[in-house]
Amino acid sequence: MIRLISPMLFLCLMACSENDTPSITETDGVDISTVVAANYKNDYTDGVSVQVNADNIVIRSTGLPDHKTPYWGEDHEMYEDFPGMNHANANTSMISFNYAMTIPISPTESSTKEQTELGSIGMALNGVPIYNDYEGGGLLEENAWGTFDASGAHPGPREDYHYHCEGTYITVDDSNLIGFLRDGFPIYGRKDQDESYPDDLDENGGHTGSTTDFSDAIYHYHTSNDIYSTSGLYVIKSGAYHGTKGTFTQ
Repeated sequence: MIRLISPMLFLCLMACSENDTPSITETDGVDISTVVAANYKNDYTDGVSVQVNADNIVIRSTGLPDHKTPYWGEDHEMYEDFPGMNHANANTSMISFNYAMTIPISPTESSTKEQTELGSIGMALNGVPIYNDYEGGGLLEENAWGTFDASGAHPGPREDYHYHCEGTYITVDDSNLIGFLRDGFPIYGRKDQDESYPDDLDENGGHTGSTTDFSDAIYHYHTSNDIYSTSGLYVIKSGAYHGTKGTFTQ
C-alpha cells in the first residue's frame, strides 16, 4: 500500500532540505599557508620568518631588501646608483625594523571594501613593505618617484624602505608573485600565468582564478598595467582591500 505524504509534511521536508544545503554563494577561503611558507625568504639578511597558527599566519621581517639599491650607501657591497636622473630623497639611508604582518590562513571577501591607507598595506616576499599610490598625505608626484631606486622603492621619513611601483629585482612586465597584502590575498605582476594581461580586473585591481601558485581559484591582485601619471611607472596597488585587513606592526 502506498502512503501519501501530507502537504504539510512535504513542505516541512522541503524546508529542512533547503536549510541543510549550503547556499551556492557560500565558499570557503583558499588555504594560503603552504604558499606563504614556501616563498617568504630573504637570503641576504636572513631577516624573514613565517609562523603558521590555527587561524592566521605571522610573517616577520627586518624590512631590508635582498637586492641592490643606492640606499644601502656608497660603501656597501649592495650599492648601485640611481636610475636615470633619480636621486636620494631627504632620507638617504634605510634601517632595520621588527615588522610583523598577521594575515588569515584562508582569506575571504569582505562585505565592505576598506580603502588602503598610508603606510604598509602588504609585504613583498623578501620582507620589504608594500605601499600604495599615496605618499605623505597625497597621491604620488614627481618629487616622490624621482627618488625611487631601480626597484620602485625608497625609504620614508623613518628610514623605512618600501616599494610603491614595479621595478627590477621584484617584477617587470611579468607574472611573478610579489607578495601578500594585509587581507591575505596574493599580488602578482602585470601578467596572468598564461603571460597575457588580464582584462577583467575589478576596481581594486584583482580578479578570481587559478595562478602558478594556487591550482584552486583564488582572488588575487595584479600590479596596474596603466602608466602612473607621467612617471612611466606601474603602481603595485591602489584602491581598496578585497578582504578584511590584518595587522602590520613594527
